[in-house]
Amino acid sequence: MDFEEIRYEVADRVLTITLNRPERLNAFTPTMCGELIEAFERADADDDVRAVIVTGEGRAFCAGADLERGGSTFDWRDRQEGEAPPRDGGGQVALRIFDSKKPVIAAINGPAVGVGITMTLPMDVRIAAEGARIGFVFARRGIVPEACSSWFLPRIVGISRAMEWVATGRVFSAHEALEGGLVRSIEPDALAAAHTLAAEITDNAAPVSVALARRLLWTMLGAEHPMLAHRADSRAMFARGQSADVKEGVTSFLEKRPAKFTDRVSDGLPNVFPGRREPAFE
Repeated sequence: MDFEEIRYEVADRVLTITLNRPERLNAFTPTMCGELIEAFERADADDDVRAVIVTGEGRAFCAGADLERGGSTFDWRDRQEGEAPPRDGGGQVALRIFDSKKPVIAAINGPAVGVGITMTLPMDVRIAAEGARIGFVFARRGIVPEACSSWFLPRIVGISRAMEWVATGRVFSAHEALEGGLVRSIEPDALAAAHTLAAEITDNAAPVSVALARRLLWTMLGAEHPMLAHRADSRAMFARGQSADVKEGVTSFLEKRPAKFTDRVSDGLPNVFPGRREPAFE
């Protein structure tokens, strides 16, 4: 598909997804929702993509949902009788990013409010530009946080900080976001810093190992006992211990040269969670 509201650009094994509605401060729409999901589908299928960066065009990252419909923006009562409850678009994007097989970095280049910040929560690293402003403004609009943020946000910053930001709905500085653990750093150029981090990943790490480690870390956030992690880690170590990548990784280390990893994410990841099923939406 041709993208209308995002840009999809691959260079040096890094995909940069740019939210591209600068005249509306990159406000989120159903079209952007579908295009972001498609972009992550493409990225997972492309072995030339080893890391993903998400940023915004112009002076904003994303100003939240497009409020062009005014007070009826979030009124979903037009669904047909008997249909399942509607799914919020931000949540669909967040779940797709959560399932990404490539590490994802948010380069928050300007204001990020509403879905503009909640969509970044399943991303692995958030880097903010100096002067970026952030807000979980939902309660001030009469709604609640979406995009699975009730799961992600307390795990990232803790329940007390999460509840403060959500209950007040205030817009706060990048420095407060840094102090609260929401962002990794504040940079003069968030996108350049994101590319530096992405290059460190793409130049040094085995893509399949990164994908599998990402799945282990995110999944174990909800585990009830470390034994579950031990079992999954052991299965992952067994699978990767037989791979061409581990031979290359050890040999290149001993020979003091850069590694050339050949295993491909598109060939699939080992099943380290046998019997685990994804919950259905009802």
